[in-house]
Amino acid sequence: MVLPRAAPDRRRWLGQAAASLAGAALPGAARSDGALLELRVDSRAAGRPISPLIYGLNWADVATLRDLDTPLNRQGGNSCSRYHWQLNAHAAGADWYFQSLPSEGEGAGARVHRFVEATRQAGAQAMVTLPMIDWLARLGPGRRKLASFSQARYGAQSGFDAQWFPDAGNGLRREDGQPLRGNDPADAGSPNSPALQQAWVQRLRRRHGSALRWYVLDNEPSLWHVTHRDVQPEGLTMDGALRRMVDYARAIRRADPEARIAGPEEWGWSGWFHSGYDQQWRRAQQWCCPGPDRERHGGADYLPWLLAGLHEASQREGMRLLDACSLHFYPEGGEHGTDVSPAMQRRRNRSTRALWDAGHVDESWIGEPVRLIPRLRDWVAQHFPGLQLALTEYSWGAEAHMNGATAQADLLGLFGREGLDLAARWEAPAAGTPTYLAMKLYRNPDGRRRGFGDRSLPVQGDDPDRLAAFAARRSDDGALTLMLVHKELAQDQPLRIRVDGWPHRPAAPAWQAWQLARSGSDGADGRSRAAISPLPLPTHDAGEALALTLPAQSVTLLVLPRPA
Repeated sequence: MVLPRAAPDRRRWLGQAAASLAGAALPGAARSDGALLELRVDSRAAGRPISPLIYGLNWADVATLRDLDTPLNRQGGNSCSRYHWQLNAHAAGADWYFQSLPSEGEGAGARVHRFVEATRQAGAQAMVTLPMIDWLARLGPGRRKLASFSQARYGAQSGFDAQWFPDAGNGLRREDGQPLRGNDPADAGSPNSPALQQAWVQRLRRRHGSALRWYVLDNEPSLWHVTHRDVQPEGLTMDGALRRMVDYARAIRRADPEARIAGPEEWGWSGWFHSGYDQQWRRAQQWCCPGPDRERHGGADYLPWLLAGLHEASQREGMRLLDACSLHFYPEGGEHGTDVSPAMQRRRNRSTRALWDAGHVDESWIGEPVRLIPRLRDWVAQHFPGLQLALTEYSWGAEAHMNGATAQADLLGLFGREGLDLAARWEAPAAGTPTYLAMKLYRNPDGRRRGFGDRSLPVQGDDPDRLAAFAARRSDDGALTLMLVHKELAQDQPLRIRVDGWPHRPAAPAWQAWQLARSGSDGADGRSRAAISPLPLPTHDAGEALALTLPAQSVTLLVLPRPA
């Protein structure tokens, strides 16, 4: 992905004024009147399995993986697109002055080996990015870093790495800010090939065996002309993307027949519908027209066309070239940032509807329903049946605030309810932040790795913008679990819950309840002090329903034991 520090630049080049919408009068905001809500859960429903791999992270360390009981750890992002395993070097691209840099560790592949071994040590599955771009990183004598846009060679530029490497420019001419053209990719690059990556997968398999099964096909290829324009100045066409995916997926499969392959790892809304070539062309044309690459392919949407091509190639090659259809998604209305103004908090509360709600018009430049998971499911069913559904990068921002925590808890509940197979948050939230604790509540609330269930059950009566409720049964002990995500900014929420087919007065010692809520006032910097605490057991009203009141901006986990 474009790393967080570069995300505003991506929004600028998209030419959209999403940030200006944050303070506008917004439709459909939930009322904060504290009116009683009533929920109904059918414990007798068959439900659907919840994949444990939806609770994944990107680049998490051992301590985080263990504490959050995280089952999936992805090594991804822009720096992986040009990782040269033989040199143990990577290229920063547009994220840091187009430099090729030595990676941490010593020896061929050390950066990835350390990642896989640490992930295995924590009991999680590793997911590793395999480069498909034509040029990888190269180093100078003594493992010296190199610059793609050397000021000594290409002239003074509008920005450069003044502190660490002044010769490394930003690739924009000083006089007019226009991109430099005609630089030599070999200045800081070394050629890539499917054979080189096949040898890498063979080496990884010999060293790590079944500890590494997941490979992803590079990172956001339709943005290479932005993130890696020093070696890919022209946007990638639909045919160019498909050819690379077929060639590199074939190389992975030949090196490791048991590998699991995910792709196309595209970046967001525009990257689902338009190739890199058309994204670049349309920007130059002020977004006026569909794009010539799309027209050459009969008006086909980019990602469904890729899936169909990969399916056809799989049949032709006699091997499955893809196991999971993987995308990235960040909300485009400003929610991904740190803004916690009341208007943005309410927008963040509503914006999780983008994952599922066909009636929710996205409150950003997208301006239409996203319905991410149903859309992805439809594309797979139509163009490559049998693929798993993966969201390998996402974040809803406000990590240090309770609004970010309720958004994260809502997302995890939706992933399970809507049937997503894999998900990995970018990146691991800082330990102790409200968002970190929201993830912990699902998997490891009390350090015993006993959290939310693994078989989703239907819930009736919730209000997604005010109170999102999720239910699941745990297979190992039969317990019923309820996750209550209360989003209101200041109003407490009285609640009644009836569980059909379940006794309402179990033995008290068997009950469990935890709540993530503020442990003090928010700081002047907008950070929330929060903690997970055990709760007293809910009471029962005269109608034998559970009765409790949820504090503003809180997440509550109830565990009801299986009846004797």
